[in-house]
Amino acid sequence: MRASPSAGRGVIAARVTALFRSRFVLPLLLLGALAHPAAAQRGAVVPAIPRASDAPVAMMVDITTGQVLHARNPDRRFVPASVTKVMTLYLAFELIARGRLDPAQVFTMSPAVAHEWRHRGSSMFLDQGERVRVDDLLLGIANVSGNDAAAVLAEGQAGSVKAWTDAMNRTAHTLGMSGSHFGSPNGFPDEGHTFTTASDLVTLAKAMITRHRGKFGYYVGRAGFDYKGIAQVNHDPLIGYVPGADGIKTGFTNEAGFNYLGTAKRDGQRLVMVLAGVPDGRLRRRIARAYMEWGFAAFEHRQLFARGAPVGEARVQDGAVRHVALVAQGPVAIDLPRGTTDKLSATIRYEGPLRAPIAAGQEVATLEVTAPGVAPARIPLYAARGVEAAGPLQRIVNALAGLFA
Repeated sequence: MRASPSAGRGVIAARVTALFRSRFVLPLLLLGALAHPAAAQRGAVVPAIPRASDAPVAMMVDITTGQVLHARNPDRRFVPASVTKVMTLYLAFELIARGRLDPAQVFTMSPAVAHEWRHRGSSMFLDQGERVRVDDLLLGIANVSGNDAAAVLAEGQAGSVKAWTDAMNRTAHTLGMSGSHFGSPNGFPDEGHTFTTASDLVTLAKAMITRHRGKFGYYVGRAGFDYKGIAQVNHDPLIGYVPGADGIKTGFTNEAGFNYLGTAKRDGQRLVMVLAGVPDGRLRRRIARAYMEWGFAAFEHRQLFARGAPVGEARVQDGAVRHVALVAQGPVAIDLPRGTTDKLSATIRYEGPLRAPIAAGQEVATLEVTAPGVAPARIPLYAARGVEAAGPLQRIVNALAGLFA
């Protein structure tokens, strides 16, 4: 489908911004299948949304469609405790990708870090002067929540723990995590200097999973970690109990309560959940499993376009061609309440016309799919091919064609 001008757009930042859209309607089929029969057969978990008294903050998002399936206080700030370490992991993954950190590097626990963090809280039981590989530090942070490991990594890479936390905050800003601030690499109580929101944690989880899929798969979600002959288990509530679960990170302090950021993937659909302020660890385990099962059970994941299929076209200004095809990075789908027969409406939105040159694979638009009673699915769209800038003759042709468009 080709996008056409949308009338009535307003002035943004003191300039007129033209947004082009194209609409199409797809009839939906009533599939009639039950939610997730395997979960019912197991009988161990009854899918359910947690009560507000059990989880004051709760959020469930399908990051494959961008849909918010459920949210309670998604922008309320709370103390993340050890869930903070997800930002430390993400920053480490970014630095590895940029060649500024190597898993084979060896860092030493300095006297300053040992004085502050040796055997303090969750630990890898590192000692002053001990040399440890970055690879082991990352495994210890991800799976046994090593406070000492996070501090050794921070000082080793950045020169000081403060320099590392400054980099964490810059990274959060880059990701758009406007409700978050980090005062330490590990989330240990710091009089409220560290805080976040459920929406920001979902943003962070999505960035980690999509930008660093290989590192996420290698480091995150193990059953435990054995270092120096000290075997510790991962207290993630989903791993080994919920099919497709990768975990991510738990957190607890007396101030924060029991928190959790977790994910699971089934049949190409990946859900991310946040729980915060849960009063009891066993309760967190129970409601986390029920909440994730609810996310898969309550909705049908309906594919609209196959991977690589053209979704539509966008107009191009001053390019060698006047339109460029748009594709998604994967299959395009939407989550709908089971049994719904409502029709869908889809809109391609972009700021334009697009200006050449455009690189192949460049993100240039968004597909927004809506249906009554559910949050929109918003899927990034990319240029299917590169478009070079128009030469002098092509500019004349484009100008003449524009007169009759």
